[in-house]
Amino acid sequence: MLRIGQIEYSNCTPLYHLLREQFDCGGYEFVSGVPAELNALLATGQIDVCPSSSIEYALHPERYRILPQLSISSNGAVASVLLFSRIPIEELHGQTIKLSSESATSVNLLKILMVQRYNCACSYTVNSQKTADALDSSPALLLIGDAALRASMTGTSMFVYDLGSIWRDWTGLPFVFALWLCRNEVAADPHLVELFYRLIEAKRLAPLHHERILRYAHEASWMPRERLLKYWRDNISYNLEEESVAGLMTFYEKCYELELIKSVPILNFTAI
Repeated sequence: MLRIGQIEYSNCTPLYHLLREQFDCGGYEFVSGVPAELNALLATGQIDVCPSSSIEYALHPERYRILPQLSISSNGAVASVLLFSRIPIEELHGQTIKLSSESATSVNLLKILMVQRYNCACSYTVNSQKTADALDSSPALLLIGDAALRASMTGTSMFVYDLGSIWRDWTGLPFVFALWLCRNEVAADPHLVELFYRLIEAKRLAPLHHERILRYAHEASWMPRERLLKYWRDNISYNLEEESVAGLMTFYEKCYELELIKSVPILNFTAI
């Protein structure tokens, strides 16, 4: 049985919904979690494949193969990776920014932007407070996923910066937040090949079924329907095309420049 990690964020809802709806998934075991949790499960062999933080591949490229044509990315505003700040972002030099513990990719993206885009040297600490308390007590707070979406709807008076949008304006490239990674041990498994083609079909179908999926999406209980539709349609991409790969490699190069990774990895794709 193939063990598949399932990210518990709204950005993945259409893909997983269609995978389960359109295909017999009796041979799959789905394991839910936030990106950091799934990274750890993949690294220790407790799951076989999942959309994993793109920085995870750069940290351990020897462990994984990348499924081609698939990602979780944005070509501009992503809407769910947001920095909330009490002062303009360019004035955060010397301040301590609180970080989400759920995704190392977004954390490293923020560190790159603060140093190379805004020339700010900041300190960082992982947030352990409730979101509302952290927003009240911090100069700035990075939120990702549904926490970012929820906070953006509260009508906050803080400055709100979309990291996907800043990256696109700065580099002219998309940003790849997650790659579909599999452990080397399952790269040639025929069940993985089957899953890949099912995911490609689910990706193709997703834009055609967004409105119908709304009826089943738990996010519709706390997010306005039109906003959720816009998020799926305009902010989130499941593609991994030439321009996306260029954005990914640019991210890796900048991580290397800041010594966040030991080297710029070669992208090793599964032979599908």
